[in-house]
Amino acid sequence: MDQHIAEAIGRPDLIRLDDRLICLRFESMKVASALAAVRHLLDTGVVRRGDTLLDSSSGIYAHALALACHRHGMRCHIVGSTTVDHTLRVQLALLGATLEQMEPCSDLKLDQKRRVERIHEILAEHPEYHWMRQYHDDIHYLGYRAVAEQIRRSTGEERLTIVGGVGSGASTGALARYLREDSPDVGLVGVQPFGSVTFGAEHVADPEIIIAGIGSSIPFGNVGHASYDTLHWISFDAALAGSVDLLRRHAVFAGLSTGAGYLAARWERSRAPERTVLFIAADTGHRYVDSVYARHREAAAVDSLAPLPVTSPAELALPWSRMCWNRAAGAEPVSARQCDQPRFVGGDHELDPVPGAQLGEQP
Repeated sequence: MDQHIAEAIGRPDLIRLDDRLICLRFESMKVASALAAVRHLLDTGVVRRGDTLLDSSSGIYAHALALACHRHGMRCHIVGSTTVDHTLRVQLALLGATLEQMEPCSDLKLDQKRRVERIHEILAEHPEYHWMRQYHDDIHYLGYRAVAEQIRRSTGEERLTIVGGVGSGASTGALARYLREDSPDVGLVGVQPFGSVTFGAEHVADPEIIIAGIGSSIPFGNVGHASYDTLHWISFDAALAGSVDLLRRHAVFAGLSTGAGYLAARWERSRAPERTVLFIAADTGHRYVDSVYARHREAAAVDSLAPLPVTSPAELALPWSRMCWNRAAGAEPVSARQCDQPRFVGGDHELDPVPGAQLGEQP
């Protein structure tokens, strides 16, 4: 029996949509990450019960950290994006978290920059606060080990490709790291919005909106570029089509990033018939009822959509582009050859280190 609601919320469901397509569905994915991170900090003596944990968030991580703090008797201070909605504001208040929300801003890149600046101001005023650094401290990988074990138990000997939004890099990076301990040929496909700097798409603007949570306007230390075999950049309109089809065809009600992941997963499954493709559904679709699901009549048929194959970020174009990354360690891919299937490695494969902070490292 769970001792706190956060433990139930952070545990995903595995849903087989067909013989080679699996949905890893979370109610709120970052709860698993935040719970394990806070528990690790307490166990190692970096923080104590009653301390204040601080971070910036566009929404999902704010809720996750507030729940983890509630579970472990900590105080929570969030510098929130303009995208934090009324429902979340009410929950944060009742959970005892302090929320400083940025003023409305049409430029989400500027919003993110302002939040980071405010974090530094707060730390100057309160050096005793602990900055969680969700984008840079790989303690946020820890919560996904149990998820990887759940996937391994459920899928057995199936040859897997994991598809998910990149975002901070923790969820996809951790699942690949832990699953490759036993199966080095597990493929990893990252999904990005146009406009994100993480894999060099900052020069291509999506006229609708950058898909919050899976892209970034600043470099993230938790993104291990060398973990990824393939990248997909997916626009708002294409992700909307994926979200609507996922609900209509499979009754899965999930967020916009899940629609993008579902679209990429369907394509990857069609390119590698010997593999099972698992995509991550990071949260539910409630935040997107008006902006996505109410527009279902506008949605293109997913079978009519296909990615533009590109060999360089310079070639990226809306609404959907796909590029081989081949586990390149830097900001540019090694080559675009033979990307239809993940790059297989032998038993002497050495896991790629995460570029960024080590476990428990202080800001």
